[in-house]
Amino acid sequence: MIVTYADIDGFKNLKAVSFAPDPKYNIIVGPNAQGKTNLLEAMWILSGCKSFRGSKEKDYICLDGNRMESKIKLLDSVREQKISFEMTKSVANPKTIHLNGVKQKGTRALFDVFKCIAFIPDDVDIIKGSPEKRRNFVDMAASQLDPVFVMHLNKSNAVMNQRNSLLKGIMQGITDRSSLEVWDRQASREGSVISYKRREYIEKFNGICGKLYRTISGGTEELELEYRSNVFRPEDFEKPCGEEAFEQYYRKLAETSEYDIRTGITHAGVNRDEILIKINGVSAKDYGSQGQIKSAALVMKLAQAEIYMQKYKDPPVIFLDDVMGELDESRQRFVFDIIRGMQVFITTPNENALLPEIKGKILRIGGGCISEEEENVSSCRE
Repeated sequence: MIVTYADIDGFKNLKAVSFAPDPKYNIIVGPNAQGKTNLLEAMWILSGCKSFRGSKEKDYICLDGNRMESKIKLLDSVREQKISFEMTKSVANPKTIHLNGVKQKGTRALFDVFKCIAFIPDDVDIIKGSPEKRRNFVDMAASQLDPVFVMHLNKSNAVMNQRNSLLKGIMQGITDRSSLEVWDRQASREGSVISYKRREYIEKFNGICGKLYRTISGGTEELELEYRSNVFRPEDFEKPCGEEAFEQYYRKLAETSEYDIRTGITHAGVNRDEILIKINGVSAKDYGSQGQIKSAALVMKLAQAEIYMQKYKDPPVIFLDDVMGELDESRQRFVFDIIRGMQVFITTPNENALLPEIKGKILRIGGGCISEEEENVSSCRE
């Protein structure tokens, strides 16, 4: 999969940017706060995922602007596809998304089309951040392999919102608790599917992460991931995901229901799962050095790309946001060997900090505009 054309205007500080990316390496160079990361982010949102920077959609539009648009053409193993995302301030329906000229109700369809993986400095939060960070990472990575998984995640979130709202109503004495069972039964089905999918992905993912981490550590350290379900024991996953699993999940919700009602929030289920990350048998979050944590986060993202390649044989697009320049030569070469053959977008304040093998199109950015060094012409439209 490669992006063949990008056209972006009004996204944060970007101004009428258009360019045809190199099919291999695109090096986006410029000082801080000139728009390097904004350029990656503007393309990333066309994958159907939320901003990797945590930006809210209302912040996509430039402060002094009224609208933004981000458009790409991409070529997958079958055909060329076109995606566009437009937003306008102060209108009833501010967001418009098109896929191959067909208007979409939301971003769901984009997730099946544009597959990309972003490496950012904040990836260390996967290791040292909250359990939610690790759950979100695993859920997004697993969804790239099984897009139907997104539907289960969305439905589970909706059910949990309804259940928590009901709990608050019961706590306040304005809602009958008899209706709680209806939502618990739905939560049990969706939660069980999510638990089994997470477990399945971690089992595949663990082997690849272990292999890559042994390489990056020179064979001196071992990385291990363990899925810790809030409902199921490891031996429970030997049984199929069916009525027995649904009932077990339901009983777990019932056990905590009194406490849930007193506090107005759900305390059992997939929203309490944890993914343990260990280096040489101990918690990386609690005992890992800064170097170990950075290496572990890097390996997990590389494993995400590798496991995707194993299934689809069509490489995802890779975004490296101020990552390569922070790595020493041996780690850069390690990354380079994994992403070789993929289309890569790299942001850096200094292209000389990159490996000499990484040669491609140089896109210099300043004030939200880019110029392509190969052609020596400005890409900002008049």
